[in-house]
Amino acid sequence: MTDDSPVYRDLLRFKPNDLSPNAWAVKAGVSRTVWADMRRHGNPSRRTLEKLLNAANSSLAEFEALRLGGEVRVDSWSASLSDPRRSWTGATLPALDLIASEKGEDGRPGLDLEIVRICSRHVIDRLQRPASLAGDPNAFAITVVGEAMRPRFRPGQRIAVSPGAPISIGDDVFVRLGSTDDVDHTALIAQLVERTEKSLKLRQFHPDRTVDVDATDIAAVQKIPGELI
Repeated sequence: MTDDSPVYRDLLRFKPNDLSPNAWAVKAGVSRTVWADMRRHGNPSRRTLEKLLNAANSSLAEFEALRLGGEVRVDSWSASLSDPRRSWTGATLPALDLIASEKGEDGRPGLDLEIVRICSRHVIDRLQRPASLAGDPNAFAITVVGEAMRPRFRPGQRIAVSPGAPISIGDDVFVRLGSTDDVDHTALIAQLVERTEKSLKLRQFHPDRTVDVDATDIAAVQKIPGELI
């Protein structure tokens, strides 16, 4: 179906041949509600992906490598990213900067979405970099500080932002507002609904609200691949 999310379509490449998509979800212990939400909106939790991929005798590392076109090899197809027995090849990946974030404000008329304030130079921690971000040296992480994307992203969760990743309709995105030269800037975390030369249509879930943001107010649109452990 054309309405299926990109992550759902990618995940189906790992589906066991002898199972229907719904039967695969049942075997993996994924509820009907979670499965339907992932199919429509994408960005399932890391735990949900691990359940599905383990049931398909695959791994989260292999899935992440497929999504960003990388080559990641592990010692077991069923190993998860958090499995300490996993054996990586090649050099250790550089740490992922966790950038300071807080609730912010923005005076633009009509911008009725939750604002996040970011200071790019304020690195508060360095996290283990997922294999899927190995090819994006500009990737970083932030902590979710608002309710706007709940239940997809909850306050306190850490999410990755990948400036180098391709963006599709339905993806979750980090939208920088203002000038590209700003170190201390405001941003939006939302789902990309529509994109034209003149504007972005963005959706936030709590409360459910969709807003058009003028392209002249946007410095950058960057993909949010998902949450971090």
